[in-house]
Amino acid sequence: MIIAAGGGRRIGGPEALLHQGERPLVSRMIDTMTEAGCEQVVVVLGAAADQVRETTDLTGATVVVNRAWGTGVGSSIRAGLAALTDEGIEAVVVVPVDMPGLTAAAVRRVSALPYPDVLVCATYDGLRGYPMLFGRRHWAGIATLANADVGARPYLLAHKDQIVDISCDSVADGSRIDSPELMALYGLTVPPQRVGV
Repeated sequence: MIIAAGGGRRIGGPEALLHQGERPLVSRMIDTMTEAGCEQVVVVLGAAADQVRETTDLTGATVVVNRAWGTGVGSSIRAGLAALTDEGIEAVVVVPVDMPGLTAAAVRRVSALPYPDVLVCATYDGLRGYPMLFGRRHWAGIATLANADVGARPYLLAHKDQIVDISCDSVADGSRIDSPELMALYGLTVPPQRVGV
Protein backbone atom coordinates (compact mmCIF):
# COMPACT_ATOMS: atom_id res chain seq x y z
CA MET A 1 0.00 0.00 0.00
CA ILE A 2 1.37 3.37 -1.06
CA ILE A 3 -0.01 6.34 0.89
CA ALA A 4 -0.02 9.29 -1.51
CA ALA A 5 -2.90 11.40 -0.24
CA GLY A 6 -1.34 14.28 1.69
CA GLY A 7 -1.59 17.93 0.74
CA GLY A 8 2.14 18.53 1.33
CA ARG A 9 1.72 21.96 2.93
CA ARG A 10 5.38 21.93 4.07
CA ILE A 11 6.70 21.19 0.57
CA GLY A 12 4.47 23.40 -1.54
CA GLY A 13 2.11 20.86 -3.08
CA PRO A 14 0.50 17.43 -2.83
CA GLU A 15 2.93 14.58 -2.16
CA ALA A 16 1.45 12.49 -4.99
CA LEU A 17 2.60 15.15 -7.48
CA LEU A 18 6.26 14.93 -6.45
CA HIS A 19 8.54 14.35 -9.43
CA GLN A 20 12.12 13.14 -9.47
CA GLY A 21 13.37 14.53 -12.74
CA GLU A 22 10.63 13.93 -15.29
CA ARG A 23 9.11 10.96 -13.47
CA PRO A 24 6.36 11.05 -10.85
CA LEU A 25 7.57 9.59 -7.55
CA VAL A 26 4.34 7.59 -7.23
CA SER A 27 5.19 5.71 -10.46
CA ARG A 28 8.63 4.92 -9.10
CA MET A 29 7.04 3.65 -5.88
CA ILE A 30 4.69 1.35 -7.81
CA ASP A 31 7.74 -0.09 -9.60
CA THR A 32 9.57 -0.52 -6.28
CA MET A 33 6.67 -2.41 -4.71
CA THR A 34 6.22 -4.58 -7.81
CA GLU A 35 9.93 -5.34 -7.98
CA ALA A 36 9.80 -6.33 -4.30
CA GLY A 37 7.20 -8.98 -5.13
CA CYS A 38 4.00 -7.37 -3.86
CA GLU A 39 1.15 -9.21 -5.58
CA GLN A 40 -1.27 -6.28 -5.37
CA VAL A 41 -0.31 -2.62 -5.14
CA VAL A 42 -2.87 -0.22 -3.70
CA VAL A 43 -2.25 3.51 -4.13
CA VAL A 44 -4.26 5.77 -1.85
CA LEU A 45 -4.72 9.21 -3.42
CA GLY A 46 -6.31 12.28 -1.87
CA ALA A 47 -5.09 15.82 -2.58
CA ALA A 48 -5.04 16.52 -6.34
CA ALA A 49 -6.27 12.97 -7.05
CA ASP A 50 -7.76 13.91 -10.44
CA GLN A 51 -4.56 15.61 -11.57
CA VAL A 52 -2.50 12.62 -10.45
CA ARG A 53 -4.71 10.23 -12.41
CA GLU A 54 -4.42 12.40 -15.53
CA THR A 55 -0.64 12.87 -15.38
CA THR A 56 0.68 9.63 -13.87
CA ASP A 57 0.80 6.07 -15.20
CA LEU A 58 -0.93 4.08 -12.47
CA THR A 59 -1.09 0.88 -14.53
CA GLY A 60 -0.85 -2.20 -12.37
CA ALA A 61 -2.11 -0.50 -9.23
CA THR A 62 -5.48 -0.47 -7.51
CA VAL A 63 -6.29 3.21 -6.99
CA VAL A 64 -8.33 4.33 -3.99
CA VAL A 65 -9.30 7.97 -3.50
CA ASN A 66 -9.56 9.09 0.11
CA ARG A 67 -11.98 12.02 0.04
CA ALA A 68 -11.25 12.64 3.74
CA TRP A 69 -7.50 13.04 3.14
CA GLY A 70 -7.47 16.39 4.93
CA THR A 71 -8.14 14.63 8.24
CA GLY A 72 -4.70 12.99 8.18
CA VAL A 73 -2.94 9.76 7.30
CA GLY A 74 -5.21 7.67 9.53
CA SER A 75 -8.09 7.97 7.07
CA SER A 76 -5.80 6.96 4.20
CA ILE A 77 -4.69 3.83 6.03
CA ARG A 78 -8.34 2.94 6.63
CA ALA A 79 -9.20 3.52 2.97
CA GLY A 80 -6.29 1.38 1.82
CA LEU A 81 -7.12 -1.48 4.19
CA ALA A 82 -10.77 -1.40 3.07
CA ALA A 83 -9.62 -1.92 -0.53
CA LEU A 84 -7.87 -5.19 0.36
CA THR A 85 -10.90 -7.42 -0.10
CA ASP A 86 -9.09 -10.59 -1.21
CA GLU A 87 -9.30 -12.99 1.75
CA GLY A 88 -6.07 -14.63 0.56
CA ILE A 89 -4.02 -11.55 1.46
CA GLU A 90 -2.46 -12.23 4.85
CA ALA A 91 -0.39 -9.07 5.31
CA VAL A 92 0.11 -5.63 3.78
CA VAL A 93 3.31 -3.62 3.52
CA VAL A 94 2.73 0.12 3.90
CA VAL A 95 4.94 2.91 2.55
CA PRO A 96 4.48 6.66 2.10
CA VAL A 97 5.07 8.14 -1.34
CA ASP A 98 7.49 10.77 0.01
CA MET A 99 10.45 8.36 0.53
CA PRO A 100 12.63 8.67 -2.58
CA GLY A 101 15.35 6.54 -0.96
CA LEU A 102 13.10 3.51 -0.48
CA THR A 103 14.30 0.36 -2.27
CA ALA A 104 12.79 -2.96 -3.26
CA ALA A 105 15.41 -4.58 -1.02
CA ALA A 106 14.01 -2.79 2.04
CA VAL A 107 10.44 -3.78 1.13
CA ARG A 108 11.52 -7.40 0.66
CA ARG A 109 13.38 -7.38 3.96
CA VAL A 110 10.38 -6.07 5.93
CA SER A 111 7.83 -8.27 4.15
CA ALA A 112 9.83 -11.52 4.32
CA LEU A 113 7.35 -13.13 6.74
CA PRO A 114 3.89 -12.08 5.51
CA TYR A 115 1.81 -13.87 8.12
CA PRO A 116 -1.57 -12.73 9.50
CA ASP A 117 -0.26 -12.06 13.01
CA VAL A 118 2.90 -10.08 12.20
CA LEU A 119 3.80 -6.47 12.91
CA VAL A 120 7.11 -5.42 11.36
CA CYS A 121 8.80 -2.01 11.18
CA ALA A 122 11.91 -0.97 9.30
CA THR A 123 14.47 0.86 11.40
CA TYR A 124 17.04 3.47 10.44
CA ASP A 125 19.67 4.40 13.02
CA GLY A 126 17.58 2.44 15.52
CA LEU A 127 14.43 4.50 14.92
CA ARG A 128 11.27 2.94 13.52
CA GLY A 129 10.08 4.01 10.10
CA TYR A 130 8.71 2.66 6.83
CA PRO A 131 8.12 0.19 5.30
CA MET A 132 5.80 -1.37 7.86
CA LEU A 133 4.13 -4.77 7.56
CA PHE A 134 0.70 -5.30 9.09
CA GLY A 135 -0.71 -8.83 9.35
CA ARG A 136 -4.41 -9.23 8.59
CA ARG A 137 -5.31 -9.99 12.22
CA HIS A 138 -4.20 -6.47 13.12
CA TRP A 139 -6.09 -4.61 10.37
CA ALA A 140 -9.34 -4.06 12.27
CA GLY A 141 -7.49 -2.72 15.31
CA ILE A 142 -5.29 -0.47 13.17
CA ALA A 143 -8.31 0.88 11.29
CA THR A 144 -10.11 1.58 14.58
CA LEU A 145 -7.20 3.43 16.19
CA ALA A 146 -5.71 5.13 13.10
CA ASN A 147 -6.53 8.82 13.29
CA ALA A 148 -5.35 12.26 12.31
CA ASP A 149 -1.66 12.51 11.44
CA VAL A 150 -0.45 9.73 13.72
CA GLY A 151 -1.66 6.90 11.50
CA ALA A 152 -1.01 3.45 12.97
CA ARG A 153 1.15 4.77 15.83
CA PRO A 154 -1.47 4.32 18.62
CA TYR A 155 -2.00 0.69 17.64
CA LEU A 156 1.72 0.04 17.35
CA LEU A 157 2.36 1.58 20.76
CA ALA A 158 -0.33 -0.62 22.28
CA HIS A 159 1.30 -3.70 20.70
CA LYS A 160 4.95 -2.67 20.96
CA ASP A 161 6.00 -6.04 22.40
CA GLN A 162 4.79 -7.78 19.23
CA ILE A 163 6.69 -5.60 16.76
CA VAL A 164 9.66 -7.09 14.94
CA ASP A 165 12.22 -4.41 14.05
CA ILE A 166 14.21 -4.96 10.87
CA SER A 167 17.25 -2.76 10.22
CA CYS A 168 17.20 -1.32 6.71
CA ASP A 169 20.10 1.16 7.03
CA SER A 170 22.29 -0.84 4.67
CA VAL A 171 19.70 -1.20 1.90
CA ALA A 172 17.65 2.02 1.89
CA ASP A 173 17.44 5.66 2.93
CA GLY A 174 14.60 6.18 5.40
CA SER A 175 14.31 9.95 4.90
CA ARG A 176 10.87 11.41 4.29
CA ILE A 177 10.56 14.61 2.31
CA ASP A 178 9.08 17.21 4.63
CA SER A 179 10.90 20.40 3.70
CA PRO A 180 11.96 22.38 0.61
CA GLU A 181 15.59 21.71 1.60
CA LEU A 182 15.12 17.94 1.43
CA MET A 183 13.25 18.31 -1.86
CA ALA A 184 16.25 20.11 -3.31
CA LEU A 185 18.65 17.52 -1.88
CA TYR A 186 16.80 14.68 -3.63
CA GLY A 187 16.12 16.63 -6.83
CA LEU A 188 12.35 16.64 -6.32
CA THR A 189 9.84 19.12 -7.70
CA VAL A 190 6.09 19.63 -7.48
CA PRO A 191 4.61 20.70 -10.84
CA PRO A 192 2.25 23.69 -10.85
CA GLN A 193 -1.26 22.68 -9.89
CA ARG A 194 -4.30 23.56 -11.87
CA VAL A 195 -6.72 26.04 -10.35
CA GLY A 196 -9.52 24.23 -8.56
CA VAL A 197 -7.58 21.02 -7.89
